[in-house]
Amino acid sequence: MMPLQFGIDILLQSTPSWKNKSIALLTNDAATTSLGEKSRKALLDKGFNIVKLFSPEHGIYIKGADGAKMDNEVDVITGLPVVSLYGEKFAPTENELEEIDLLLFDIPDVGVRFYTYLWSMTYWLEAAAKFKKQIVILDRPNPIGGDLKMTEGPMMDNSIASFIGRYSMPLKHQCTLGELALYFNIKENIHAKLEVIACKNWSRDKLFYDWNKPWVPTSPAIQHIEACILYPGLCLFEATNVSVGRGSNLSFEWIGANWFNLPAITMIWQNILSEDIKIEPITLKIKKEDLDSEIKGIRIKVIDPYHFNAVLNGLLLLKMIKDIHPKDFEWKPYPTNANPTGENHLSLLLGIENAESLFDLPLKDWLTHIVQSLKVTQWENEMKTFLLYQ
Repeated sequence: MMPLQFGIDILLQSTPSWKNKSIALLTNDAATTSLGEKSRKALLDKGFNIVKLFSPEHGIYIKGADGAKMDNEVDVITGLPVVSLYGEKFAPTENELEEIDLLLFDIPDVGVRFYTYLWSMTYWLEAAAKFKKQIVILDRPNPIGGDLKMTEGPMMDNSIASFIGRYSMPLKHQCTLGELALYFNIKENIHAKLEVIACKNWSRDKLFYDWNKPWVPTSPAIQHIEACILYPGLCLFEATNVSVGRGSNLSFEWIGANWFNLPAITMIWQNILSEDIKIEPITLKIKKEDLDSEIKGIRIKVIDPYHFNAVLNGLLLLKMIKDIHPKDFEWKPYPTNANPTGENHLSLLLGIENAESLFDLPLKDWLTHIVQSLKVTQWENEMKTFLLYQ
């Protein structure tokens, strides 16, 4: 089997006509070559005229806390100025791009609509169109695969667009950011002068396990591929008073609260979810603001990642936890730089209005509604002309 090559690897092997133009690069430390070198350093070492860096949520070093405002800084690796696109603004200004000829993008994704790097990419794309700059996306595989039969909804309702969902698309999309750039450039009438440099030796049936490369954390809480597999469903717990393990080494591989009725959870899990996941009771020590808290909960392991319906399983877990603990479970706001009040977080994550009210339905009615919303058969047809890989 030929080794996987990212878009950055393909670019480094070529000499494009724009190599010596003034280039602005939107990137972070998770963006590396297939050999593990930071993309921005590799480009400079190859003589690409990178003159300014931009960073998404979590900053250039992917150290910022989830939702925390990030300031401008100077990159210690390259000495270049870094403009934050998760601070006072989400899009670059005309002044910041005044002397720039080309916008370059290289950031890994995790395959989920509410992961913000995707939306930073769309602002980058719109800026290229608005200020008449060429834009190049260095593509990367989707770590949770490209099988469009594994797509899960809901489709986002445009009435509740936000920074965790700007345009209508499924929650778990099974595409690469390069493919989505091509799609949105046409679908949203952006019409930027766009080029996508595709990966080589990746096929849609391959997950990260097939890459033969070490996992590079894409953000502070996605520390392992196991977290990435579970994230499309477990992230929904952000809208509750249940911990997802932030501040530990098992974030998004574990959920917990000291009021968990572990025997009841185990019994219902065995009846509903045991074909898809395994659970293990674990008490975690979670560090938050220099304080350590011990919280009991369950570690979750996926049995078959290649055929795992992460959103459905996450929703079932959420319904189960809520129904078992009617007095202790609460919906909670989730304040971020993009949503300072944190209100309506579950609806913004799911992409549907009044999402909390769905969980008041009896299980049978809830399940009928949820299963129907997760089916997004039109997505494969919508994307077919924009797909770069078989």
